[in-house]
Amino acid sequence: MLDGFARSRVLTFSGWAFALAMMFFLIAPSLIVVPMSFSSSEYLEFPPRAFSLRWYESFFASLAWLQAARASLVAASLTAVLSVPVGTLAAYATRSLPLRMKVTVGAFLLMPAIVPSILVAIGYFFVLAQIGLVGSMTGLVLGHTALAIPVVFVIMSAAFASFDPNQERAAESFGAGRLVIWWAVIIPQIKGPLLASALLAFVTSLDEVVVAMFISAGSNSTLPKVMFSALRDKIDPTVAAISSMLILVAVFAVVALLRSGSNRPTS
Repeated sequence: MLDGFARSRVLTFSGWAFALAMMFFLIAPSLIVVPMSFSSSEYLEFPPRAFSLRWYESFFASLAWLQAARASLVAASLTAVLSVPVGTLAAYATRSLPLRMKVTVGAFLLMPAIVPSILVAIGYFFVLAQIGLVGSMTGLVLGHTALAIPVVFVIMSAAFASFDPNQERAAESFGAGRLVIWWAVIIPQIKGPLLASALLAFVTSLDEVVVAMFISAGSNSTLPKVMFSALRDKIDPTVAAISSMLILVAVFAVVALLRSGSNRPTS
């Protein structure tokens, strides 16, 4: 209906300017933290007056920081391993449900992402305290898995929305078992979303701090929890170095997601 009207250059320029301004606003904290991590000052300062790698050296020389990093990596890896199959199977199962039931089940699975994190953390603390898992790696992984399942469920629900069920029916008609169908028919069609959900589940666990503050302790304290404690007690510039490394992990995850999306075969 509006094909006869020329596109306004002012509106186009305004749209691009607004998008660039919002993008800069979102990435500005990262642009500030990274240079601060190379400062030689004893305090966090921007811009740095002199550059040094001392805070990266401080991180790798500290047993406490390395122990926290190890706990975070182990918890994030186990969270991805647990949440991806659960979220994927849940998305697969709900695709054939009636609409009302699908909405109900989806709302239930998304509840940990909807409820405020502090309430989720308190609930997990009391549940895990009853079974003696507070402060353990098992309790931490269970808590992070519950937070990552909604992420996986949303991604895989979108993946199964474009899934071709005819290939699955064809495999069944030839007598293939469920494991063979999943391995040879279903997984090849959803490889990209599977990788995306695994990476986002990993990053979700790696960055989570509220639940970790309640249920992780001792050698199982995660890196975000130790960072928060370090900033509460004193301003330690090592936190800026760690934040820069976490940003690098996030950038790697985004690049991997973009590459998996670009390499996905088109039907």
